[in-house]
Amino acid sequence: MSYWSRIKPVRRARAVDVQGIARAAVELLDGGGLQAVTVRAVAKRLSVAPSSLYSRIDSADDLFDLGLDAALGADAEMARAIVEDGVDALMLAYFRHLVRHRWACQVIAMRPPRGPHYLRLSERLVVLLIEDGAVDPLVNANALSNFVIGSATTAHVAVSEPDAVVDSAAAPTYSRLHRQKSDGSAERAVAEGVAALRNYCSISE
Repeated sequence: MSYWSRIKPVRRARAVDVQGIARAAVELLDGGGLQAVTVRAVAKRLSVAPSSLYSRIDSADDLFDLGLDAALGADAEMARAIVEDGVDALMLAYFRHLVRHRWACQVIAMRPPRGPHYLRLSERLVVLLIEDGAVDPLVNANALSNFVIGSATTAHVAVSEPDAVVDSAAAPTYSRLHRQKSDGSAERAVAEGVAALRNYCSISE
């Protein structure tokens, strides 16, 4: 169950600030990934007793929810893209965000993002798709988001991909196309993939 589906009411005036917990979680996630985030580690960063965090959270899983949403909310490029950009540019900005916070893809795989900043991103994406004439904007939005998340997960190997050896006997057509694709830019691959996916969705509808 997500943190956002059962936010705890504040029962005492000196309860730990949720925004502070979220910022501490992001710092730990950026510095050491998922394994660095524990209730004890966040409490230490905030200079409070671990028990005091339980007035606001139930477990370390809640720290992942808070950190995921806080990282998106603190990203100036994403804030601008959500307001100003069309679908293609928005998805590319989201890809860059996920690459900057590589742990985010792991959290999304475990915890559905339902925080306010992620909901704003989801809302903007489906609205843009509706404006573009999508028959099923939710399906299209999920397809685009999942493609970007998957691309960000493997972005660190994109640079070496053009040099990978492909057995031409086993896959002659793929091998030929692979040799022709000399640009190893992960961003270019994402941009082309988003465009191809949108074109496919429009044709299939």
